[in-house]
Amino acid sequence: MLVRFSTRFGQLLMQGEPAVVLIRLGGHSGTVPSAVLAAELPGFLAKLRTGLELQGDQVSPPPPVKESGGAWEDEEEPRERPIKLRLRAVPLLDMLDTAIKQQSDMFWEKA
Repeated sequence: MLVRFSTRFGQLLMQGEPAVVLIRLGGHSGTVPSAVLAAELPGFLAKLRTGLELQGDQVSPPPPVKESGGAWEDEEEPRERPIKLRLRAVPLLDMLDTAIKQQSDMFWEKA
């Protein structure tokens, strides 16, 4: 699943699992689709930054676990390198900063 974050000034696509984790760190339930109104964005951003200070070093998504006889074991396709949650959050943090400056609501939905 992909999640599309949108404001009046742009859109951002993010993998579903990390997106929901970031939404929850911002103090929201994690429901997709949903929104945060412009007046509530500064609080959402503050909670997200605090959450990232505590949990930002988590790898997102977690590296896949190799199971004996698992289907992907035989694949030659390279896997994405694990990325820390705080790094994944950078585009969203930029989007939130812009939305706050421009007094825009932000919503997200499945893409």
